Amino acid sequence: MSDISDYEQERLATIARNRELLAKLGLVDASQAIKPAKGGKSAAKPVQPRVKKPKEPAMPTRQSTRLRRAPIDPNESPAAKRKREREEEQKRREEEEERLAAAEREREAKRPRHHDLNLETLTEELTPEEVTDLRSTFATILRTPHPKRTSGDDAYVFDSDAKENAEVKELKERLGKLKVVSRAKVTQDRVYSAAYHPEPTKDLIFFGDKHGQLGIWDARAPVEEVADEDGDVTPDPDAEGGKYWRLQMHWPATSKSSISSIKFDPIDAFSVFTSAYDCSIRSLSLTSGMATEIYATDGVLLTSIDLPPHGHEMWIADALGGVTHMDLRAHRSHAKRYELSTQKIGSVSVNPTRPYCLVTASNSRELKVWDTRMLETLSSRSLRSAPNSPSPSPRASSKAKDNSVITLPNEVDSETIEKLLATKKGQSTVRAGWSHGKSVSSAYWDPRGRSIVSTSYDDTIRLWDIKPNWMDKDAVFPTSRPFSQIKHNCQTGRWVSVFKAQWSPNPDAYPHFTIGNMDHSVDIYGCKGDLIAKLSDRTKLTAVQAVTCSHPSVVERVATGNASGRCVLWAPEDL
Repeated sequence: MSDISDYEQERLATIARNRELLAKLGLVDASQAIKPAKGGKSAAKPVQPRVKKPKEPAMPTRQSTRLRRAPIDPNESPAAKRKREREEEQKRREEEEERLAAAEREREAKRPRHHDLNLETLTEELTPEEVTDLRSTFATILRTPHPKRTSGDDAYVFDSDAKENAEVKELKERLGKLKVVSRAKVTQDRVYSAAYHPEPTKDLIFFGDKHGQLGIWDARAPVEEVADEDGDVTPDPDAEGGKYWRLQMHWPATSKSSISSIKFDPIDAFSVFTSAYDCSIRSLSLTSGMATEIYATDGVLLTSIDLPPHGHEMWIADALGGVTHMDLRAHRSHAKRYELSTQKIGSVSVNPTRPYCLVTASNSRELKVWDTRMLETLSSRSLRSAPNSPSPSPRASSKAKDNSVITLPNEVDSETIEKLLATKKGQSTVRAGWSHGKSVSSAYWDPRGRSIVSTSYDDTIRLWDIKPNWMDKDAVFPTSRPFSQIKHNCQTGRWVSVFKAQWSPNPDAYPHFTIGNMDHSVDIYGCKGDLIAKLSDRTKLTAVQAVTCSHPSVVERVATGNASGRCVLWAPEDL
């Protein structure tokens, strides 16, 4: 009898026939041909975090009395029985108290926090050594103040095209050399906002994520190298670069606390302001490490903030079509809200050279330039008081207590504003306006205060050149048509942060802005609409770089973040 069954013989015969057929067709090595060769470039791999998110402690579960009860001795004496019942009752009370305490802790974790928070509270997941390291990093950037810089009206305005073309060419050469030099998973969730600290000797970038977390990334900090058993150190191309720290600035740690905007104090950059969907604005002092709530609303989402260079006031846009003006030196109850639109205002930007000029971008499909000097003359109605309101601004009087009753901001309603616009004096309040095909997602002034860039869901980037003498007159602009329109895919969908074109805040460079691209690249355009550079790296990037920012002092620096919290530093490769 043969050792091979009839089924096995038939299977081997089928394999032989298939091989013979493949040989006739010349496809014997087809499977090997499609496999990547050893040593070749592999598919891009996302950078992996060094630490994992700690698991939350489980709530104590309830258990029936029958299962908790130990076996009872049938010969138990009455005294022993009474003692056992007392012990069981005491144990039951302790377990119930522990369960109720755990439930209260869970409820507390979901409540917004309005009180002052120290650095240790903000960094509960960090070790004491990591907190000390963060304080040391803060101390490095606190040695020298870095006020917000602006440039003159005539900066980079040329009398001939040849001079401007030379400036654009030089910028293309400098930014065209940027490569991916560092990557890290800075935040745990999707990046919503970013800001680059102006310290020229460091690359310290602040990222705000979907769950109210502020990630601080020292992108070029040396990383502790780990040697193998033989003592050799082999660089890992997929390893994280630099050091980062995660601070839970806004609470609860859910999508209700997404950080919508990050701004540094324009006076010295020694503190950072964050606005979030928890309807609050916080100020983190890099000097003391204290995070203070300086403003809050009763359920109105805050979408954007901006501050003029002198740093004493703040403009706040919200999802109900309002823009609030707040003097940071006064109590928040003196803030004044203007209902400028019937729909959400996604961004507000202050002209750096003429702070009375604002540009707003709204879901009403309109971009508008406002002269706020006439708005400030309008009378307002005081809204209802809010009990248990948080503490006032750190720059305001410290006499108010955390639980004091304060008045919410005074409001100028849309009807009052419409009446103003209909008068002769109010005609210059709206200096210019432009209707887009769809919602306007963002609009910002450049460092010179004469160019505006807007992004819209109609897949177009628009650029305006506003002449300074137009703003010096109390009149509507002669024209409000954009001088350049660039087609750009802005359909980010549900899982990618909205594209917003961000000007480089560096006044020493030809004005240019960065914006993400759905093809995983970063586009850089000049103020006249010229494509300066297209940054990409297929071997390292696998996601859309939706959020971008640039260094305020160094031209060759760009930072980006994606939907998983992974961030990238673009700089010269020989850095």
